[in-house]
Amino acid sequence: MQSNNLVVDYQDIHRDGVALVGGKNASLGEMISTLTPRGIPVPPGFAVTSHAYWEFVQMNGISENIARLIAVWQSGQATLAETGETIRKHFLLGSWPVDIEDAIRGGYRKLAMKAGVDNVRVAVRSSATAEDLPDASFAGQLDSFLNVEGEEAVLRACRWCYASLFTDRAISYRQAMGFDHEKIALSVGVQRMVRSDTSGSGVMFSIDTESGFDKVVIINAAWGLGENVVQGTVNPDEYQVFKPLLEDEKLVPIIDKKCGDKAMKMVLAGPVSHHHQPTTRNVPTAQAERDAFVLSDSDILQLARWACTIERHYGCPMDMEWAKDGLTDELFIVQARPETVHSRKDAMLKTYKLGKKGRELTKGLSIGTAAVAGRLCLLEDAKDIGQFVDGSILVTKTTDPDWVPIMKRAAAIVTDHGGRTSHAAIISRELGLPAVVGTGNATYVLHTGLDVTISCAEGDDGFVYEGCSPIETETIDLTNLPESPTQVMLNLANPSAAYRWWRLPADGIGLARMEFVVTNTIQVHPMALVHFDKLKDADAQRQIARLTAKYTDKPAYFVDKLAHGFAALCAATYPRPAVLRLSDFKTNEYAGLIGGREFEPQEENPMLGFRGASRYYSPRYKEAFRLECRAIKYLRETIGFTNAIVMIPFCRTVSEAQRVLQTMAENGLVRGENKLQIYMMCEIPSNVILAADFTEYFDGFSIGSNDLTQLTLGVDRDSEELADLFSEQDKAVEWMIAEVISVCRKKGCKVGICGQAPSDHPEFAQFLARLQIDSISVSPDSFVAVKRNVGLQYAKKPV
Repeated sequence: MQSNNLVVDYQDIHRDGVALVGGKNASLGEMISTLTPRGIPVPPGFAVTSHAYWEFVQMNGISENIARLIAVWQSGQATLAETGETIRKHFLLGSWPVDIEDAIRGGYRKLAMKAGVDNVRVAVRSSATAEDLPDASFAGQLDSFLNVEGEEAVLRACRWCYASLFTDRAISYRQAMGFDHEKIALSVGVQRMVRSDTSGSGVMFSIDTESGFDKVVIINAAWGLGENVVQGTVNPDEYQVFKPLLEDEKLVPIIDKKCGDKAMKMVLAGPVSHHHQPTTRNVPTAQAERDAFVLSDSDILQLARWACTIERHYGCPMDMEWAKDGLTDELFIVQARPETVHSRKDAMLKTYKLGKKGRELTKGLSIGTAAVAGRLCLLEDAKDIGQFVDGSILVTKTTDPDWVPIMKRAAAIVTDHGGRTSHAAIISRELGLPAVVGTGNATYVLHTGLDVTISCAEGDDGFVYEGCSPIETETIDLTNLPESPTQVMLNLANPSAAYRWWRLPADGIGLARMEFVVTNTIQVHPMALVHFDKLKDADAQRQIARLTAKYTDKPAYFVDKLAHGFAALCAATYPRPAVLRLSDFKTNEYAGLIGGREFEPQEENPMLGFRGASRYYSPRYKEAFRLECRAIKYLRETIGFTNAIVMIPFCRTVSEAQRVLQTMAENGLVRGENKLQIYMMCEIPSNVILAADFTEYFDGFSIGSNDLTQLTLGVDRDSEELADLFSEQDKAVEWMIAEVISVCRKKGCKVGICGQAPSDHPEFAQFLARLQIDSISVSPDSFVAVKRNVGLQYAKKPV
């Protein structure tokens, strides 16, 4: 056998070489040979081929020993631990055939020469010939060794990689997946080290890992070497980037940035001895590192663009690893493989809805979109597998490949540490299990035997609730939905749950309420941010200081959080429209925000008081409204979501409409500029009576049937005593709706409805379709039913 079959330079490898160099090396070779010339930097290296593995195995008589020892284990005459340890010893004590040793030494010298040094630091990584297949992920099964320096150390690390093919976890995983132990060979990759120990590294996906939403890149980042992110031992930063807007370099299409606590980082553990296994160690991060983002916006965008290029080249969603060299400030892609979960999803959408929820015990990042109720089993160590009760919910600090046998027997998983790209997250997705990772405190507040409900069905956050809640599931077939002239849109409020619904063939978002973002994300009254230094409430000032710690300019916190909250909603339906309603808190609701009581009057009837449009030009609130306008301007002009339509709520008079539009223009939001459309909520009888006049100032109306019914019938919609009188199908209300639709059609003004009635009453949806309303906006769980009801109306009588 010629030495050139034993070692192959990455630039001579392509993705079809898995049988020769394994999945990891084939992917690295593919990128270096085809994508590095297109501007994607990948550290150089070489692969020790599977031919070399077979020659090593045969020369040292290991093949016969593997067959014999596996057979003994499978017959029950030896334990897995005994079997694995004995096989590994054969590898570690084996001698290198001369031709292989010469080839490896030659490959290393060539790599050092390229780097201009005598001894180059390298990473030595295992690359199995059955790795990263579409139906199986060997994530973390095999060993890699970092900071290896010198020919002898490289040879030793290659031998350790061979031995890792027969760790207990690798043997048990192959057994479970049905792979033949004797037919899987190992290639080894030797790649120049990226000194991310002095900077940061992480993982990224060209798809949302939970919903399968294919228009975003998800990037996780932590300080130091990347193993902590992959293993889930730290809670990393997370960045979301919108792919369709990346080509315009004037935009900054970063949808979201979350700062993880990054409590530790993996660094190199001093000089490497040629006689001992290369070591790394975890050290605590400084407070400044914990508080700072690992990547700048320009780095985030650069990685996202590379992710798109890699995805286009491979023709499928991709799972990638990246690293930043702190010595040179260069970014590198160090691995890429096909994403193995959502690429196999079909057109069925399964939804989960919880009944009465118990007390929230803890929360973290949601993995998957399912919910499950059951009994907890807390384990400190994977060695305690005998204590695990099949079908219970596993709680532990973090997982690694040793935990896979237990995870396969669990109903759900909860961990203290880890992000969306941690081992626990990857394996949970592969197994189809809901998981809540990175809680920070699960092993402290939960205990074995406790009955809980795990919910990953509420967006980015996953929750652990006390007790077993009832769970409703529905499988929705999204094929063969009827078409109709009336558009069916979505009412969405929670940005973190927006991606769950991207598969719905909706015509856009008909109503996105700003109040949800303010209450759940911002939490602070905007005027308390504007006048932070003058607040009288010391406790409110402390809370605001904590929430806005990363912002020297307190109002910028409001602008940033609101803009990025709306961005996730706009992304979910892009390029279709997203109608964003500006603030419509009542005074009592505003007063409940942090710092709010100092800025809100007390009203006897807040429902009919200082709300909606009347606040925007008022001296009491106009400084805060300026922040709302800044957020919309940033959303549309900097992030790039020009599909965002602004909607004004509770606009009582035509003169008020004029004042609001003037105030918006003063703050940079001019109707018609940069395709900006402005809609008005039609929810007051005056809006209907003077509809023709209002159409002169707005591009569209959205009928708010709840308030319109309340104010037409004079019925408090929250009154239990008058509940029987409250009906959107009352003839007076239907007359109001028919009238405004008629006026809008004559005036060429868009008109839709965003109340609950079309969801609750099929005949009401058909009534609206008969009137030729432009759009009906409903909650996502009602979408399919309303879509079909509207389609039935048009099937009966073409319009």
